[in-house]
Amino acid sequence: MSATLYDKIGGQPTIEKVVDDLHKRILADGSVNQFFAKTDMAKQRGHFIAFLSQLLEGPKQYAGRPMDKTHAGMSVQPQHFDAVAKHLSEAMATSGVAADDISAAIARVSNVKGAILNK
Repeated sequence: MSATLYDKIGGQPTIEKVVDDLHKRILADGSVNQFFAKTDMAKQRGHFIAFLSQLLEGPKQYAGRPMDKTHAGMSVQPQHFDAVAKHLSEAMATSGVAADDISAAIARVSNVKGAILNK
């Protein structure tokens, strides 16, 4: 049995480290930080850790709203999605995730792009 992507990147500890770094990057980026201006970041951290873990074949623990409902009315555009995906990729690299695993993770994240953009 082959390891899941979740296991290959280091499981929960790595996901938590990546999400913490990702949030710092997002909040420092004037092109996307407005989407988080009124967000409870502690709550969002928990949701995103659960979402990313599940997306990468880890524990099925995400209990938040579907991506289309969560992002409805936010007018997230492709460049916003791409900026956050870039920050995620960089946060994963900083956390020691292998390049091939980063590519695989970003491909999985890209699968929800349409729902996030409400397209």
